Amino acid sequence: MKASRKTKDVLYEQVARIGKVFSSPKRLELIELLCQGEKTVDMLAREASISVKLASAHLRELRTASLVETERQGKNIRYRLADKAVADLWVAIHCLAEERLVELQMALQKIATQPEELVPSDRETLMKMARRGEVVVLDVRPTDEYLATHLPFARSIPLDELRQRLAELPRDRPIVAYCRGPYCLMAIDAVELLRKEGFVSAHLRDGVAEWEVAASRQV
Repeated sequence: MKASRKTKDVLYEQVARIGKVFSSPKRLELIELLCQGEKTVDMLAREASISVKLASAHLRELRTASLVETERQGKNIRYRLADKAVADLWVAIHCLAEERLVELQMALQKIATQPEELVPSDRETLMKMARRGEVVVLDVRPTDEYLATHLPFARSIPLDELRQRLAELPRDRPIVAYCRGPYCLMAIDAVELLRKEGFVSAHLRDGVAEWEVAASRQV
């Protein structure tokens, strides 16, 4: 009996290592950033608004738990998620939090451009409209993230280039902007700019990771 108890304790302790890694808000943000594609520690530190030293410490924790991998390219070491399952777990965790935590629901309401835009769009309908050219799906993430992975039919105009490239967008069709996911504000900022400039625009709360999880459930 004692040996069996010890074995069970070891099993749960090992699984708890993953929970420990996901208990840090900044590590969650780093995982979300890595859902967009490979990045160096400098890129991750800048996007997460933390020091390179702190980013490196968090990445060591993620690597120790076998959630990220590294590859040296010249002088740089690039980080990537070890498996798509890591992105799927991130999506599952934040979706559960959004369902259960009233405080999170209230925080999401505050950053929404309109309350109804918090409801995920019908993906199949949106893709049919994009395929027919009835809407423009706009990816406002940095170009390297778009090149790594993006939604079907999406057009890339990074947020910091949007004001200078408005002439590239049609004014006779709605524009649906998206970025890294529900906690990224770039798409919301893009929609505010587009509306001020007279475009019909909406913000898609899902990013690539959320979209892929939803697509896998429909298969």
